[in-house]
Amino acid sequence: MKTAVNHKKAHVDFLQGPIIKSMVVFALPLFLSSIFQQLYNTMDTVIIGHTLGETALAAMGASAAIYDLLIGFAFGIGNGLAIVTARSYGSGNQEMLKKSVAVSIVIGAVVTIVITVLTRFILYPFLGVLNTPEEIIKQSYDYISTITLFIVVMFAYNLCAGILRAIGNSVMPLVFLIISSLLNIVLDLLFITRFHMGVQGAAVATVLAQAVSVVLCLIYIRQKAKLLIPGKEHFAWDGNLYREMVTQGLSMGFMSCVVNAGTAILQSGINGLGYLVIAGHTAARKLFQFMMMPFIAMSQTISTFVSQNRGAGQPVRIRKAMIYSYLYGVIVAIVMTLLMWSAAPVMVNWISGSSESVVLQNGSMYLRVVAPCLSILGVLNCTRNALQAIGQKILPLISSIIELIGKILFVLILIPRFQYMAVIFCEPVIWCFMTLQLVIAFWKNPFIRSGKLL
Repeated sequence: MKTAVNHKKAHVDFLQGPIIKSMVVFALPLFLSSIFQQLYNTMDTVIIGHTLGETALAAMGASAAIYDLLIGFAFGIGNGLAIVTARSYGSGNQEMLKKSVAVSIVIGAVVTIVITVLTRFILYPFLGVLNTPEEIIKQSYDYISTITLFIVVMFAYNLCAGILRAIGNSVMPLVFLIISSLLNIVLDLLFITRFHMGVQGAAVATVLAQAVSVVLCLIYIRQKAKLLIPGKEHFAWDGNLYREMVTQGLSMGFMSCVVNAGTAILQSGINGLGYLVIAGHTAARKLFQFMMMPFIAMSQTISTFVSQNRGAGQPVRIRKAMIYSYLYGVIVAIVMTLLMWSAAPVMVNWISGSSESVVLQNGSMYLRVVAPCLSILGVLNCTRNALQAIGQKILPLISSIIELIGKILFVLILIPRFQYMAVIFCEPVIWCFMTLQLVIAFWKNPFIRSGKLL
């Protein structure tokens, strides 16, 4: 049974009205959320780099690929589940909306249990596979093992934030994230400088701070977003819904897993270049992740926009929104390029706390080369999210496989020959091939071209 879903003040209406305005209003809190989300690990980096030195900084950086691989898999599943919720919301089917939330909870619980158990056995051997230097491997393990032991906390926040965004509310997840990010900074200083817990202290601070954001999300949903609260009856077995949500969630989860597996393989090539190169790359990647924030915000906006309008059967609005997102990406990339060419060395120094020329030069060169290519990455991410939102599960995964193969080739052939220069050009070159495949697939889709569903 379809029922009208009331729009709250905190919600953005993607189904009617000006497209650009709704996208900007929705994307701005997502952009700010991305910044504060990134503050979790960046403040860890800054505090560790300035208080514990380059060795500790390299230890955290060496484990970053594993962190992204495991957490990215869980987050990808959460985002995939939220797509189905947004589609139900767009179609006005409140009963299906509650059922999709119930199924998300069940799938999320199973996935987090499996990942938590699995990581207890594979983390240390995996660090060895990634060529992590002997002098930092223990610190790397201390950091990543603490993070993954409490992966349920991070998955819970992403799930809560995802279903709130699915109904057009991107403001409240931002509010909760700001609170927990500020708490994370305080706990970082407490555990690292006062309790002398080293890199493990940074991991504990991150987990505790994000647990606070989960509690705040749950309280808000209970009080202000009751349409998302399922009853016992909504947990009843529905084979078709479980099949749809499992395949949607796993397709995004595996896509993220393949992407981050490629990053882990690339990290293995970087780890073989020495701890100073690792430290410089770690600092540069932290800054790169901040540069990505505007693009992540827009790609998440596109995901919700396309999901809702797919449910409402409005392909024309989707086509217009995609063009706007592409133009947005070009403009932001120009701004980022100007910023990196003028301030990259200072920013790398601030993040790393290092005055070593290898750290500063490599980090700055990486940022200056990658910045102009962000326009390509913006098109890539928006198009991939749009394909997922209209129900395509395989095509986005193919793009991730292209990325994985490309990174393997760079690690085996080009990095041994060209050293860090090959690391710098690795991703921009691969992005071009991925974007071409995705753009062709999206604009040839029958629903996008004429509104026909397969």
